[in-house]
Amino acid sequence: MLATMLLFADQSLSANTNDSINSAIAKATAFLVEQGQADDGSFSSQVGPAITALAVTALVETGTAADSPEIAKGIDYLLRFAHNDGGIHPPDSAVANYETAIAIMALAACNKTGTHDERLLKAKAFVKGLQWTEEEGETPSSPAYGGAGYGRKKRPDLSNTSFLIEALRASGSGPDDPAIQRALLFVSRSQNLEGPANTLPFPTKNPDGGFYYTPAAGGESQAGTTPTGGLRSYASMTYAGLKSMIFAGVTKDDPRVKAATEWLAKHYSFTENPGMGDSGLFYYYQTAAKSLSALGGDSFRDADGIEHDWRAELAAEIISRQQPDGSWVNSNARWMEGDPNLVTSYALLALALCKEK
Repeated sequence: MLATMLLFADQSLSANTNDSINSAIAKATAFLVEQGQADDGSFSSQVGPAITALAVTALVETGTAADSPEIAKGIDYLLRFAHNDGGIHPPDSAVANYETAIAIMALAACNKTGTHDERLLKAKAFVKGLQWTEEEGETPSSPAYGGAGYGRKKRPDLSNTSFLIEALRASGSGPDDPAIQRALLFVSRSQNLEGPANTLPFPTKNPDGGFYYTPAAGGESQAGTTPTGGLRSYASMTYAGLKSMIFAGVTKDDPRVKAATEWLAKHYSFTENPGMGDSGLFYYYQTAAKSLSALGGDSFRDADGIEHDWRAELAAEIISRQQPDGSWVNSNARWMEGDPNLVTSYALLALALCKEK
């Protein structure tokens, strides 16, 4: 009898969580469509097409029909930036790789009928061509090898590399795609873990298993350095690294996945982006949701042995931050999180994965 009561209580809790999520999604959708989207189909066009691509993806992932007028307008706007070489970006863009990778995800989300197959193939070839490989003068042992940056001249970093992997996966590539396996080399070198996959000097100074921004060009962490000169790990990059490894076929029993999971267990929190405070908070939310979903399981055990219903906890934290008009915005505007179109899109991408199936 007790087991039955607990089961019904759990089902009721899940239903209440889903109801709250659905309500938040409905308000956010209304905000984006009625206030965020311009007549030309764009969102925050002053910064290029990337936020439009994120908004389109977020809307479709949370239930807006791919053939709805607002999505069709958004896709039409994105395709104004399509080039013959497959890139989807403004002319002379300094962030062409980032913009095209995000556009790939939007097109893939709207491609149930195969309308965008040819465009996706060309766009995938474009971003693969920007990956740091032998053509860029790198060798497989180089810190930059396999990584992706904002554009051809920008050094590679874990954030853009994780978007590259996600874009390739969204458009049909599996872990055996050579570009994803090359990217895995870079991802592994972005982790504070010594081993066969990472022989760089950084982990020896901070061997905590978390991830940082880039091992390239001398290495950098947005969270700064340790007193010993190590690169500090932080949560958004650790979730990005974990997600990327799983998408690249690395298994849960691999030391790299274990170390990342242990770091996240020690720093489990949705009230902040551990290691960065409120900087990049909503980027962190969508990255955490994608990573925990990829990791599998309905709960996540922290370092104290407490099991967390991560979906319910993350959803509750996000919903508590929603503005009366349905949008989200970060009071810390770093990395453009003062833009409600961007932040609302991040929040929707996270909430899409918080719903109980």
